[in-house]
Amino acid sequence: MRYLAFLLLTPWLLILCWAYWAYPKSLPRTRVRRAFDAAAVLIALVVAAEAAVLGFDTALQPTIGPFGRASGGIWQQVLPALYGYGALLVALAVAMGLRWMVWGRRR
Repeated sequence: MRYLAFLLLTPWLLILCWAYWAYPKSLPRTRVRRAFDAAAVLIALVVAAEAAVLGFDTALQPTIGPFGRASGGIWQQVLPALYGYGALLVALAVAMGLRWMVWGRRR
């Protein structure tokens, strides 16, 4: 159950990684840039997985009161998805900034 939210979010994360890889088409496609992009995507996926695990571990379990379990148990699956999604977006945004600074348009 620990990786369920992250696994359900994986197709969308892969689409975002593909979009990072494919665009913008105006930047030069050198071997060094492709290696940078591959490393950036790999790092982003690892960071997202670690953030999802952190989100699962920090989500509070609902307490069992006199009338049974309180609602809110869904947050143990929602929080990892939010953490993983946010971490992937931050990692790819940083990589996009670095990529643009190094391979941006030169006038």
